[in-house]
Amino acid sequence: MRPLERWPPPVDVVAEDIHVPRAPVVRRRFPWLNAILLLATLASTTLAGALNDDVAIAELRTNWVRGLPFSLTLMAILLAHEMGHYFVARRNGVAVTLPFFLPAPPFLTGTFGAFIRMRSAVHSRRVLFDVGAAGPWAGIAVALPAVLYGLHLSELKPLPPTFSGLQFGDSLLFSALSRLVVGPIPHGFDILLHPVALAGWFGFLVTLLNLLPVGQLDGGHVVYAMFGRTHRWISRAFVLATVAFGFMGWAGWFLWAAMMVMVGVDHPPTLDHDSPLDPLRWVAGWMTLVLLVLTFVPVPITMLEGGTGPAPTELIPAMIGLVP
Repeated sequence: MRPLERWPPPVDVVAEDIHVPRAPVVRRRFPWLNAILLLATLASTTLAGALNDDVAIAELRTNWVRGLPFSLTLMAILLAHEMGHYFVARRNGVAVTLPFFLPAPPFLTGTFGAFIRMRSAVHSRRVLFDVGAAGPWAGIAVALPAVLYGLHLSELKPLPPTFSGLQFGDSLLFSALSRLVVGPIPHGFDILLHPVALAGWFGFLVTLLNLLPVGQLDGGHVVYAMFGRTHRWISRAFVLATVAFGFMGWAGWFLWAAMMVMVGVDHPPTLDHDSPLDPLRWVAGWMTLVLLVLTFVPVPITMLEGGTGPAPTELIPAMIGLVP
């Protein structure tokens, strides 16, 4: 009898002509690209926040710090959204990347959002539901207190007859929070949003755009997990609805519809397609669709020109948060 050996062996061993190699050591590289994009997006959103706070371009070098309330709030919402996907995916054995943030010219938001990539197939519709729903709920959990706090710091001011600028549409959720914090808004008045409230408003918008039940958007994951192959008809119907909303005054809906078509309106099947959702996930699924309704706004951004009334804006949708 051999003496007791330590297992696993520290070196390769040969036992009865069977070669048992040592498992290779996998070294994780530092995510340089993710870090660089994160810092670049932090810089671009800070500049956008400063410009939104009426800092002149010539003064950005000395007054850029005024953009931090907007930037840090918006980045926190985007990070929460993506890390919600990330942690739930990892917990369920789905290989995913860390978030990739997308900087943009420092106009309006300074970012095109963020995304993560799935590197392995999803095992079941239950796992798909958990991963898809986690992002919007994590993001809204940060956006809600941001909006409440930002509205507390916002001002109610009369609109001058020659007012020109951007007007942000109210969703049911944002309108309810405005009434709760600010109270009824008299005719001829509007809320001058604090940068934190403005970042929270964009957080609601990114939640809305991602919850559309099309393709592999978050809403597409949720609806496919709930209804299976019926998703393909729901997806096509919402693409047509998005185009229809574009004719209501926000040209950004046309661009968003085109992007959804380019990415794909159908959803690939999971490995285990036949296992249905349990009752608790069905309740959570309907709650997620209710969140879509609460954050929906037909005309998110309108350009007011000299008091002559609203004119359709040609602004590009500022937030993209896909999980391809």
